[in-house]
Amino acid sequence: SSMAALLRLGSSLRPRLSLASSPHRRTLETLSALTAISPIDGRYGSKTKDLRKHFSEYGLISKRVAVEIEWFKMLATHPNIKEVPAISAEATQFLDQTVTNFSEKGAERVKEIEKTTNHDVKAVEYFLKEVFDQNAELAPLKEFIHFACTSEDINNAAYGLMLSSARSEVMLPLMDRNIQAIRDFAHQNADVPMLARTHGQPATPTTVGKELANFVYRATMHRDRFAEAPIRAKLNGAVGNFNAHIVAYPEVDWEEACGSVLSALGVELNPYSTQIEPHDFIAEMFDALARHNTVVIDYDRDMWGYISLGYFKQKAVAGEIGSSTMPHKINPIDFENSEGNLGVANAIFSHLSAKLPISRFQRDLSDSTVLRSLGVGMGHTVIALQSNIKALGRLDVNQERLDQDLDLNWEVLAEPIQTVMRRYDVPEPYEKLKELTRGKRVDKVGMQEFVQSLEVPDHVKQTLMQLTPHNYTGLAAELTRRV
Repeated sequence: SSMAALLRLGSSLRPRLSLASSPHRRTLETLSALTAISPIDGRYGSKTKDLRKHFSEYGLISKRVAVEIEWFKMLATHPNIKEVPAISAEATQFLDQTVTNFSEKGAERVKEIEKTTNHDVKAVEYFLKEVFDQNAELAPLKEFIHFACTSEDINNAAYGLMLSSARSEVMLPLMDRNIQAIRDFAHQNADVPMLARTHGQPATPTTVGKELANFVYRATMHRDRFAEAPIRAKLNGAVGNFNAHIVAYPEVDWEEACGSVLSALGVELNPYSTQIEPHDFIAEMFDALARHNTVVIDYDRDMWGYISLGYFKQKAVAGEIGSSTMPHKINPIDFENSEGNLGVANAIFSHLSAKLPISRFQRDLSDSTVLRSLGVGMGHTVIALQSNIKALGRLDVNQERLDQDLDLNWEVLAEPIQTVMRRYDVPEPYEKLKELTRGKRVDKVGMQEFVQSLEVPDHVKQTLMQLTPHNYTGLAAELTRRV
């Protein structure tokens, strides 16, 4: 029968399919842009590569090394910690170079040690002991690495450093580039009139520049909140009270010593914590970044809409395909890409902001795995902002389409005419304009005939006769040039 033949065919194919698939299984064991699970490291890896040194496993280990070294340097310079004598300039330089020259090879050694310790921070400590063994002056002092610290002392400061460097080196420069691109486009089109839309319907005219200036102002405001969010850390031991520190060296002002280390690292001291820094500052930072992203989503959707209305023309790129079946299409894919990535980013920021400040009693470990995702939301934000800059660079204003819409909507002048009628005590100004214009098309002739019939001073009538949808833009151009 035909069914039996199909079964025999399927049976004969099974070994071949199995043999064909096995090389692919081996290939996928190697991590690459093609095999990465996250699009941040896969499809969009070239766009997010600048974040790798900040938020990768290497980035975290390098910052842990920096914190451990700075803590040891404080012990060596403190007059009341006599068991750690002052070290020479050469030894200090050796320590500083350990931080500045820390490489992937060093991180690989830490990971090798971790296979035995099954503890990531302890692996860093043991790695540094190996480093100290390479220096005759430091080798006898290696037991003071990680002295009186809990792992979270090192971790929380390391994560703070990761956020700080990523913010200053990657996020803020890219946010500023995007805002400046929108600002430049706004200034170039400050005087270009455009029909506004409220509730999707024709409304009082504005200018192309002014509508973009709105986003410049809003995005800048939240960008500044993000830039100003403090980075805080703690180095106060197992439950935040310097318990072991005080027993070992009661004569040391440990709060001052802790503050000096964090100051040297460029972060603020949080004097009140449990075993973990409560992460409130991360919530502050990500909430500000999410608000910035929300403004950009709003911008993306408006730009998408203006393209759909024909107000902007997209430049064709040779060789690029807009649709697999409709050859004519040029789609606003970069604005869509930006919107999608910012939505993912904000979902992650929302979870981190809500989850990280909560920990059971003096700490639970649920924050540990979540902190590993600090860079994910930033990665999606980076992808989005790069798409935004690219998208805007491909747009030209479609003056013909803008003029067409303005010419078809003379009824928008009902607003200034009825407002002037109020000033000159013309009865029922709003009602008369409503009767003339609501739900109707009124052309230039019809609107000017109405103006001529008004009982207002001649100079006022002349001013109203000179109004058009093209020049009724208020302070739009002036406001645009201020941002």
